[in-house]
Amino acid sequence: MTTEEIVRELELKIFTGGELASRELSGGYVSDLLSDVMGHAKEGEVWITLQSHANVVAIASLKELAAILLVKGIEPDGAVVEKAREEGVTILGTNEDTYTITGKLFLLLNKE
Repeated sequence: MTTEEIVRELELKIFTGGELASRELSGGYVSDLLSDVMGHAKEGEVWITLQSHANVVAIASLKELAAILLVKGIEPDGAVVEKAREEGVTILGTNEDTYTITGKLFLLLNKE
């Protein structure tokens, strides 16, 4: 499944990275602890978090994550959006809470 497909299926907002819409996803990772993501998230995963500061962009870039998915209607500020564009990082958003969007993403990525 691609980033574009999850945006459409889950009705996600695109803050940055629309040009990366065809990137294949390898899974998802849920954490608000940056050191946990650094140590355990894998390339191609969607990182689900409520953290919206510039450090998440740096970690997503370093780990080559497919996207950051912000929950609960949280939106990145202009400086974070600009940094994400510079780094080529996709930032998506949803009004759903972490539990709900994680379950929906899991079901989408594990369809037979």
